[in-house]
Amino acid sequence: MWGTAVKDPCAPLGLKLTIEDYPFASDGLVLWGAIKEWVSDYVNHYYPEASLIESDQELQAWWTEIRTVGHGDKREGWPLLKTPEDLIGILTTMIWVPSGHHAAVNFGQYTYAGYFPNRPTIARTKMPTEDPSDEEWKSFQERPEEALLKCFPSQLQATKIMAILDVLSNHSPDEEYIGEGIEPSWEENPIIKAAFEIFSGRLKELEGIIDARNADKNLKNRTGAGVVPYQLLKPVSEPGVTAQGVPNSISI
Repeated sequence: MWGTAVKDPCAPLGLKLTIEDYPFASDGLVLWGAIKEWVSDYVNHYYPEASLIESDQELQAWWTEIRTVGHGDKREGWPLLKTPEDLIGILTTMIWVPSGHHAAVNFGQYTYAGYFPNRPTIARTKMPTEDPSDEEWKSFQERPEEALLKCFPSQLQATKIMAILDVLSNHSPDEEYIGEGIEPSWEENPIIKAAFEIFSGRLKELEGIIDARNADKNLKNRTGAGVVPYQLLKPVSEPGVTAQGVPNSISI
């Protein structure tokens, strides 16, 4: 999101949030940093020299197919793939979008909107202040709760949305979470195995960071009366609707 961070060489990851009490951004930066560190260790192991990136025909064919076939409708804005740094940026983004970003926008849907007055999906009437007739205005002033109920979704509409949000926000018992299980081929390589273990450790640290932030009473967007603790980027979760847990990728 434009304008939410500025470059700062003294800040972690070289970015400083313009809104410090922004749970998604502050937790997301920690997760992004962990992903980028893991990807950097992996890429730098297999591509220790920049020339190896450009000379890897299979890698270049993969990137060309993504740009010209997978997203043939998008002609501009693609990053170059010439150096290990380029590949690190591309892979970090590709991992972040279906894991952390998707978890943040998906698994809290029932928690935040399952109680439909909190996030009504439709307004069946106009706002009372929008060109009301004398009779409508008088009715609103005398019985405002009646106007509110007429505006809210119907019982059937609300029930349908609640059921859909419950399904979308649900973790299956066999969900695979980011950093939780190592691939056999990674385990065979001691350098890659060690890098993955560091990555897994970073994710465990993130859980503690999120708990500490949610307990900080100075962060008004995370704690206080009527505020739901922000846990959407906690890496793992129990099955069910938990409003936390970051799967490896999107699975519906």
